[in-house]
Amino acid sequence: MDEVKAIIKEELQKILAAKGESIHQLTPRTIFLADLPMDSLDLATLIVNLEERIGIDPFRDGFKDFKSFGELCVLYSNAKQH
Repeated sequence: MDEVKAIIKEELQKILAAKGESIHQLTPRTIFLADLPMDSLDLATLIVNLEERIGIDPFRDGFKDFKSFGELCVLYSNAKQH
């Protein structure tokens, strides 16, 4: 799971840096659209970038609800194990 966390954080940092923003604090409870300076398009970009980088699409069988950094990490970790 640590590898997944690191990749998600790195991709998130790239997206925010392109907007001139940065991550001040990132915890498992950090809510993407409330606690970070990002919008839904940024979140969609993150998901696409993660699929390309990790090679896994945890949403292939339908959308799974997530709001926080921790929830997204769990989705990718679980999908990676299957």
